[in-house]
Amino acid sequence: MRLSAAEKYEIIQTVTTSELGVKRTLESFGIARSSFYKWYGSYLEYGYDGLETTKRTNHRQWNSIPEKQKDLVVEIALEHTELSARELAYKITDEQGVFISESSVYRILKQRDLIPAPNHFLLSAANEFKDKTEFVHQMWQTDFTYFKIIGWGWYYLSTILDDYSRYIIHWELCDSMKAEDVKRTVDTAIKKAKLKTKVKPKLLSDNGSCYVSNELKSYLKDDLRMKQVHGKPMHPQTQGKIERYHRTMKNVVKLNHFYHPEELIQALEKFVENYNNKRYHESINNLTPRDVYFGRSEQILEKRKQIKEESIRKRRQIYNQQKLVSL
Repeated sequence: MRLSAAEKYEIIQTVTTSELGVKRTLESFGIARSSFYKWYGSYLEYGYDGLETTKRTNHRQWNSIPEKQKDLVVEIALEHTELSARELAYKITDEQGVFISESSVYRILKQRDLIPAPNHFLLSAANEFKDKTEFVHQMWQTDFTYFKIIGWGWYYLSTILDDYSRYIIHWELCDSMKAEDVKRTVDTAIKKAKLKTKVKPKLLSDNGSCYVSNELKSYLKDDLRMKQVHGKPMHPQTQGKIERYHRTMKNVVKLNHFYHPEELIQALEKFVENYNNKRYHESINNLTPRDVYFGRSEQILEKRKQIKEESIRKRRQIYNQQKLVSL
């Protein structure tokens, strides 16, 4: 797995501040210690530039970023402080029609002391499913997570996530974690998905009591003709996507105290809307879940390719013009 300088830097920052220790933290990333210490040594000796795969040379000066575009990077970074350099790079391409690489975005922000804090973890292929899904609605993941509402007690969030696109199809805030809550969540997800085939998605869940109950098993099998899949207990290849989603969501939503279920529902609605429509996911070609779910991947990737080619062409043209003037 080839990593960019920005990704290596984020790993270094995470490992050196982790309470788990170097060995366990690197294992969670799927990164060999020899690779990490090689990066770390280069970083200590040469700084951020030491993390580049190849040394920068003068023949690349033609591709330098114009000052106006650097200012644009800073402006957008200040407006969206929650985004990493990777996410900012693709947001600028998609919304501004300008190609600026992730490493260039990172370098521009570093020069201005605006480096975003690491907000995502890289997972090796060993932490993903051996047989990955190949299309939308091939498999859904479902899970519960919990919130405490002051004066109301514990409430439980039931979520349905499409495995291929990472799109959140449906979620409900429940006052229990029973089979009937799962049934209701799945039913609504099926209605929202508007499935065009009789074949239902597989449903992946953990081995919680509500998911292994006979009530849910018979309902999925007999009523919905839906195959149920249970992940292996304590195994990282099972529900990584929905568990990471819930973990990320709780880190944001739980920053506030909630005194009524409706307040929590509004916060969840805001988070899901941003996650589905605005978050760029590295594992799906730096697209949003909505882009993949609604089949816009190829169109967007082709447009990005054209923007990149045009941006590079213009920079080369400007460079050549400046060379002629200096003669």
